[in-house]
Amino acid sequence: MNAENKLSHDWIRVAGLVGAVGVALGAFGAHGLKDRISPNLLEVYRIGVLYHLIHAVALLGVAVAGPRLKLGKITRWAFVFGVFVFSGTLYALALTGMGWLGAITPVGGLSFIVGWAALFVGGVNQNFVSGPSRGSQ
Repeated sequence: MNAENKLSHDWIRVAGLVGAVGVALGAFGAHGLKDRISPNLLEVYRIGVLYHLIHAVALLGVAVAGPRLKLGKITRWAFVFGVFVFSGTLYALALTGMGWLGAITPVGGLSFIVGWAALFVGGVNQNFVSGPSRGSQ
């Protein structure tokens, strides 16, 4: 397996882990938090799960595209950072009620925007259909 394929496989595994954690946290919220936190905080938690899972799937798509995708490295890391900061602060806010965490959440949202913008700007290499191009990462 060459280095580019290994990188793609590693990121597919990361996407799987991010997705699995998102599902677990969603189940925890639905079953473990339903009667323990206010409906407003539960909604905050659900928004964190929603963005977490959407970006797990997006990360999988970027990982599958692998080296054929221009700016893939920026896109992947922006999505991972966004899940950690955006969803993570929403989870923490819902669980602790510490409202100041909401001031950090937009940093994660900005990271999501950077990832999607990198995907838009970078598009794909001209050899996307015919196979991976060398040196595009």
